[in-house]
Amino acid sequence: MQAVTPLVFALALLAAPAAAETVYVSNEQDNTISAIDGETLSVTATIPVGRRPRGIALSPDKRRLFVAVGDDNRIDVVDLASRKVVDALPSGEDPELFVVHPDGKRLFVANENDSLVSVLEIESKKVIGEIQVGVEPEGMAVSPDGQLVVCTSETTSMAHFVDASTYEVVDNVLVDTRPRAAAFTPDGKQVWVSSELRGTVSVIGVQSRAIDAIVEFAIPGVPRELVQAVGIAHGHDGRAYVALGPANRVAEVDNKSLKILRYYLVGQRVWHIALSADEKRLYAANGGSGDVTVIDLERREPVKSIAVGRSPWGVVTAP
Repeated sequence: MQAVTPLVFALALLAAPAAAETVYVSNEQDNTISAIDGETLSVTATIPVGRRPRGIALSPDKRRLFVAVGDDNRIDVVDLASRKVVDALPSGEDPELFVVHPDGKRLFVANENDSLVSVLEIESKKVIGEIQVGVEPEGMAVSPDGQLVVCTSETTSMAHFVDASTYEVVDNVLVDTRPRAAAFTPDGKQVWVSSELRGTVSVIGVQSRAIDAIVEFAIPGVPRELVQAVGIAHGHDGRAYVALGPANRVAEVDNKSLKILRYYLVGQRVWHIALSADEKRLYAANGGSGDVTVIDLERREPVKSIAVGRSPWGVVTAP
């Protein structure tokens, strides 16, 4: 057998396809979910769901996709093998974003119109708790250990810390105007909250329940009012990513120094973002241009734009 030279081996690695994964994107105006193949970077399926799908999340076993369909006041459950809606869960009125608790048994759902977080038990299909929060709750995050849930309220400009066992609000932190998303760092020591109108991220210490720092974004040539921080994704390599809305950029931030490392140009009105399982790619859902931008994080550049439905909003990756 002919020996494989180091050069041939290296070329083979470069030619190898990306790890198999599927990217799921909610299309708010089309009432669909687009499924994108991670190897071919093409849409392989369009899944009809309820009206106005926005927040989406995977079940812990990665076999189901939960979809908040706001105009139908429910959570649709999509079986990823058949790519069909197989169940519907009551969510309270106007669900937008939600989180799946690490125990896999509960969803914590932001009900925007009612200033509530609903606690939904998946197996019984019942709302087992309602938590009063600020006006227009939207962003939702759960700590890695499952002990805390954080909800942001847009109009009240607060991050509400909720005990995931007692369903009591244990603290409120005032943040910058119109907070959108919340995301815990992988070590659970901080939670980042994006401010749409101020174009900032508040970095909150989980133990202190105080703002440790504020990350500000400024892009040369882009008007200040267009820099609107929304979706957040944390990597395990010390980097974080923040979608900047109509600035049509995603910022890459060093988690420790909070220095902005670079900006990636994406499609119009980027909403939410998701990392691939190996964290070598970032997928950005662009609501204004109806596409998903694929960013190669090793090459540090966008590599493809994939047309999906109208007003793509949420995005997740699944093996």
